[in-house]
Amino acid sequence: MTKADASRIASATAKQTGGQTPKDSFAARAQSAASGNEAGWPSKHEGKPSGGGRDNNPPAPKTR
Repeated sequence: MTKADASRIASATAKQTGGQTPKDSFAARAQSAASGNEAGWPSKHEGKPSGGGRDNNPPAPKTR
């Protein structure tokens, strides 16, 4: 979800609730989700993908 999507949802909700966006509303959850989709998410390290291909935490060697 983009910030523009969340803004549109929050605007519609605010119109229905007299200008406020309740904390437990779908609009609030949408805004939270959109803020998590910023550049670098979900990886906290710029330029490195999240998941298995990262160099910062290689798998432990297998022992027999």
